[in-house]
Amino acid sequence: MGLTVRVISPDKTVWDSEAEEVILPSTTGQVGILPGHAPLLTALDTGVMRVRANKDWQPIALMGGFAEVEENEVTILVNGAERGDAIALEEARTEFEAAQQQLAAVQNGPSHDKIKAEQGLKRARARYQAAGGNA
Repeated sequence: MGLTVRVISPDKTVWDSEAEEVILPSTTGQVGILPGHAPLLTALDTGVMRVRANKDWQPIALMGGFAEVEENEVTILVNGAERGDAIALEEARTEFEAAQQQLAAVQNGPSHDKIKAEQGLKRARARYQAAGGNA
């Protein structure tokens, strides 16, 4: 018996399939989910979720949200999500490097600019890692 995993963003369902294992980027660290997991509700950070389906790992970039685990069903509601196989690696690398430069440029500026740049960097890093890059 496996897990039923659904990743739902406001504009589309990114994943809706069976899986053997899920690793989530919760706000308190990585959380692994296997069949028979205890009920759980957790906040998700911006990062990469990994789903093992048919013995292959599929990365999905998540842009924050919540996950609920109950009776071998994992429901993930997120602000945005993108499958790693749908992200162009070079484009994601360029965006990640630009986000790093943006953060460096606002280090001594207003705190709201720094926070915005840090969030942009987290999103760019998640997309780059999901596409297969090392960030």
